[in-house]
Amino acid sequence: MWQTQWVKQLLEKIQPEISIQLCPITTQGDRQLSESLAHIGGKGVFIKEIEQALLENEIDLAVHSMKDVPTELPEGLIIAAIPERADARDAFVSRTETGLMDLPSESRIGTGSQRRKAQLLNLRSDLRILDIRGNVDTRLRKLVEGHYDGIILAAAGMIRLGRADEICELFSVEQMVPAVGQAAVGVECRSDDSEIRELLASIDHPSSSVAVTAERAFLAHFGGGCQQPIGAYARLDGADKIQMIGMVADEKGLRMEHMDGLVKESEEVGIRLAERIR
Repeated sequence: MWQTQWVKQLLEKIQPEISIQLCPITTQGDRQLSESLAHIGGKGVFIKEIEQALLENEIDLAVHSMKDVPTELPEGLIIAAIPERADARDAFVSRTETGLMDLPSESRIGTGSQRRKAQLLNLRSDLRILDIRGNVDTRLRKLVEGHYDGIILAAAGMIRLGRADEICELFSVEQMVPAVGQAAVGVECRSDDSEIRELLASIDHPSSSVAVTAERAFLAHFGGGCQQPIGAYARLDGADKIQMIGMVADEKGLRMEHMDGLVKESEEVGIRLAERIR
């Protein structure tokens, strides 16, 4: 909802005369909080009902966290804008305000992400990783209630909700490679709706779009989603270069690689990085 209000404000700033009505939609991912994301289907569980509303002309545009958007969109839909990306790093919050590396052995860390779990165990194999679901407020409440000694959250979510002061530690993108599209908001619409596409083009942030495009090309090469331990992060280096890091883990361990390339070949950079890791 914060992201939707933010997109609404961006559009209203550009076209003050526009009238925008918010239409909240509850998705499968919102409803099934007792099961892990991997069990109920991964990425698509947070957007399927919203995309259906788009296809049935019940809404004109949809706001998503890009990390929840599968690499293949339904026919007739397009991500028409990615506004400026926020801080893509992961954040650590603990009950004792202790950093991850200073926690006692066997400390209980909550995360619903296989990507975070793999990288946590790579940093500290002596930790107990427990599943956690729910929105930011719910997860922080569970931490305070003592269900966990620490939890991992996206820094962007904490910052957007005004709870950045509760962050104990920010991981570098090398310590904890972010999810593909993390901290980026995508606005989806029907591909044949030229009026809406033109409107959304006005709030697109080119460098954020380029970075997320490279990351999604990396993910598409593996056919992966939330249920797989895959991470990637790209950033621009000047006007024409892109730097990228990718991570894939399995039962044998974790592999991380870097790659640089040209902005105009952002998708190819993501694919080449995926091929190197594979």
